[in-house]
Amino acid sequence: MAAAAGAGPAVAVRELLDPAAGLRLRLVAGRAGLDRTVQLSRVQRPGLALTGFVDYIRYGRVQIMGSSELGYLRTLSSARRRAVLGRLVRCRVSCFIVTKDLAPPAELKAECQVRGIPLLRTGTDSTAFIKHLSAFLDERLALRMHLHSVLLDVFGLGVLIVGESGIGKSECALDLIDRGHRLIADDVVEIKRMSDTLLGSSPDLTRYHMELRGLGVINIKDLYGVSSIRMSKTIELVVSLERWEAGKEYDRLGLHDEKYPVLGLALPLIRMPVAPGRNLTLLVEVAARNQLLKSRGYDAARRFAERVDEMLEGGASGPGLQARAAEKAPAARRRAVARRSRRPRRRRD
Repeated sequence: MAAAAGAGPAVAVRELLDPAAGLRLRLVAGRAGLDRTVQLSRVQRPGLALTGFVDYIRYGRVQIMGSSELGYLRTLSSARRRAVLGRLVRCRVSCFIVTKDLAPPAELKAECQVRGIPLLRTGTDSTAFIKHLSAFLDERLALRMHLHSVLLDVFGLGVLIVGESGIGKSECALDLIDRGHRLIADDVVEIKRMSDTLLGSSPDLTRYHMELRGLGVINIKDLYGVSSIRMSKTIELVVSLERWEAGKEYDRLGLHDEKYPVLGLALPLIRMPVAPGRNLTLLVEVAARNQLLKSRGYDAARRFAERVDEMLEGGASGPGLQARAAEKAPAARRRAVARRSRRPRRRRD
């Protein structure tokens, strides 16, 4: 993948010609410009630009010319066609691709050869080719990063486990695998952004493997079978393992929705304190189940808070119930319950 200095991801035009890309393109003219780059996955059809209005032609996009564009050009005189195409190629076009194996106009071939603009040709229909090319560019131009973490498929939910080195991420992941969940990547997760989703996978070198202190490197696929692994998974929840700190106030209700930023997107975050006696595997499973319920519109913590509010507004049936509600309610609600419990109770005749 090529990239200009200070720019985002880019694909050199010569990469489109690679048989591994599966685009089945052939070079017609403009070999000198094969190092020009494509920076946007959304392709463009010149359309209105063929009439002379070129304000919306942008460098970094592939220009597709199908039967409509070539049919219109054939209606023009040779002089007019030369003038229109001359103005179009001066817009720093990345490349032109002619579909359906149509013959490009001689004027276009000449301009591309002189200016070093790659002119490519494919036998595929315009609609099918645009779909294939867009999918290829989406994957190649996706923003990427590597994160020190573990990614698993837990109940069909992509769970990313993060935390400092040695806190027990891999051990927790191994326990989850032993309970029937699936590993995508351990130690290093390769994350790429596809539109508004984040897709996680494993680098080739570490795929299927885990490193455990005291055991060394193990192969999960060999130990647990092919059903214990996945190649990739959409990331939908982040669980952060943190060392337990005495005196620190931890969220007991789950009303505070924290987010974990990755490549410009915010993922739901759960902070999981690690302490002796805590069953982290079970807690991660419950966190995954709870997130699945939230995604379907049911939030147990908010439903509980609403019931507490209703009880405080309507009056609790006894100081014991008020005390239990106060124990679970946030600080603001605790003060309200305390004020209410200090009021003198009326005697019933």
